[in-house]
Amino acid sequence: MLSLPKSPLIAIGLLEALAAASGMAAGAILSGAAIPVLSQSFLVWQLVLSYIFLGRRYRFNQLFGCFLVAVGVIITVASGSGTGSLMEAGIFWSILMIISFLLQAADTVLKETIFLDAAQRLKGGTVDLFVINSYGSAYQAAFICILLPFLSNLWGIPFGQLLNYLKDGAACFLNVGAMSNRCNGAPLLPVLFVIVNMGFNISLLHLLKISSAVVSCLASTLSVPISVYFFTLPLPYLGVATSLPPGFVAGTIVLVVGLLIYIWRPSNSSSNPSPTDDFGAERIRGNNGCTCPVFFKKMRKKAAY
Repeated sequence: MLSLPKSPLIAIGLLEALAAASGMAAGAILSGAAIPVLSQSFLVWQLVLSYIFLGRRYRFNQLFGCFLVAVGVIITVASGSGTGSLMEAGIFWSILMIISFLLQAADTVLKETIFLDAAQRLKGGTVDLFVINSYGSAYQAAFICILLPFLSNLWGIPFGQLLNYLKDGAACFLNVGAMSNRCNGAPLLPVLFVIVNMGFNISLLHLLKISSAVVSCLASTLSVPISVYFFTLPLPYLGVATSLPPGFVAGTIVLVVGLLIYIWRPSNSSSNPSPTDDFGAERIRGNNGCTCPVFFKKMRKKAAY
């Protein structure tokens, strides 16, 4: 596994670094209600990139299910947002956020390609999740450091003040000095965030490994109404709990229906001889044959015998 080509892993680190940088820059300007709405472009990018680079074809119920998922999240979020929230900060930041989700979609599709190619290189074996995650995170950190002069200006921090900014960040993390009264919960909350975030990313990576990039995207989309619900609970450090917006339940129902429609398979699908993944999205083999699932090749060999 460690001998696999490193160029795709370097590309993953670059995509993750650019996605994180652009997403943080736009997220600091956009309203909280606008970000989940714009995040649904991630699902559209997933479908397009999977179609182009993985040769995957989707049935009508899968496309319609993805559409309902996007509509459900938009209903859930927009029900509690003010009018014009997407345009208040300017169109540039909205486009930058959409580009950030394009980079994230390309990152997940590339990871799925690595899993497919590794299965062939390892002769039916699989690459360990922590190999992909560790290399990707290391290259991401390296690219973030390289891009700091550009990113500091994008974040509204003059490069000459970046060192002081990092010092204040370290003091806030350790909850010492003059920053102690402005960083309640540190360092426990940041450490807990890192732990939970690692578990979340590893879980999505495992789901990506056993299914597809679009399925992992749908699973993460389901977390949007769940996270909104948690903000209604009297949890520490969140202040006064908010009430559910009027359209929350309706949007959640539409979202769940979309997920069920996506994973629904017609009764006659078992007689379809075309290769499909675990959730029914058809894969066609490219010129190098690397997008055809390994298990389908094994089934063809058994049929030959």
